[in-house]
Amino acid sequence: QPDPVVLLDCAEKHEGFDSRFSAIRRSYRYRIFNRPARLTFERGLAWHVKAELDAGAMNDAAQEFVGHHDFTTFRHSKCQAKSPEKTLEAFTVRREGQFVIAECSSRSFLHNQVRSMVGTLKLVGEGKWTAQDVRAALAARDRKFCGPVAPADGLYLTGVDYRPKDEDLAKAKAKKLEESQR
Repeated sequence: QPDPVVLLDCAEKHEGFDSRFSAIRRSYRYRIFNRPARLTFERGLAWHVKAELDAGAMNDAAQEFVGHHDFTTFRHSKCQAKSPEKTLEAFTVRREGQFVIAECSSRSFLHNQVRSMVGTLKLVGEGKWTAQDVRAALAARDRKFCGPVAPADGLYLTGVDYRPKDEDLAKAKAKKLEESQR
């Protein structure tokens, strides 16, 4: 049986629309199953972390990522993005029973950025790092200061936002005009 995919909404877009480059926001959720016993039904769908995590401390430390930063520390070494600078709009971490849920949104992300940030926040949840350690890792702009990269199990793209069609067309027209005047 193929992986379940459900279409919840759709909208007509103009010629020249690009699903990747026209996006104005992407949202991700990362699920950590936080209990000593191994996973059963959630196997492959969440990161299993046995040690008790402090979701409140993780949430506080996640705020270090919010805003415009150079995310070199949290970028895969083979990332092809032109710049390591990104603006993270929001990052929250909360506990829901045995799950620790991390959610973040930005116009765009670097390769492995979300998994790198979540792996680093796990260290905070375990009491091994503080928010100040996260701040220092971000400021280092060096991959060796990153915490562990969280596994792909547990990472979900939960939304991609686009401008309304008329607004997107107006922006595309303005961009073409600007390019023609150069």
